[in-house]
Amino acid sequence: MKKLFFLVFTFLNVSVIFSQEKMELFWILEDGKYGYIDRTGKVVIPPQFENSVGFREGLAATKMNGKYGYIDKTGKWVIEPKFDHTYMFSEGLAKVRIEGKLAWIDKNGNYVIKPTDAFEDADIGFSEGRTGVKINGKWGYIDTTGKVVIEPKFTKVSRFNGGVAQVHTEDGRHHWIDINGRILWSEKIKPKDTKQKVN
Repeated sequence: MKKLFFLVFTFLNVSVIFSQEKMELFWILEDGKYGYIDRTGKVVIPPQFENSVGFREGLAATKMNGKYGYIDKTGKWVIEPKFDHTYMFSEGLAKVRIEGKLAWIDKNGNYVIKPTDAFEDADIGFSEGRTGVKINGKWGYIDTTGKVVIEPKFTKVSRFNGGVAQVHTEDGRHHWIDINGRILWSEKIKPKDTKQKVN
């Protein structure tokens, strides 16, 4: 008898980032293949893919024959699988990796920010027109055109929410900044107590 597994996304980072969107389809895993069911348990997209990470803005990043693309809610390929890795759509754009370079595409698969090795890493997606990027070991932010709008000078950054994001600097402080990078408030991070208690 075949075993059928399904998982509702409860991972903290996914649920927090994408909680605004009500999920209608949930991925399932059967005999090593991924598909989707609806809220009633009906199989809507039969298991056939090597990987799939859930729908966001109507499309799901999905793997077939070793490459990633995007399917719609009928299981049809909207963006053919040609990427080394893909991420969920956010504000109409999705981060992808191709030939070791980062890029961002629209829902037609067109490059909005062309493949580049200028960014060592990047946040999972755009939020309020900004996404964190790592350049020369430091984090800053770009806008949806790929332009650096907040200078890379932080050791850690977060997504914008309500016009504010939290960032960290090498001096052991964290700050709240606005979308232009202006510091609104700062606080010294208290070191954790590493002393062992003696009974």
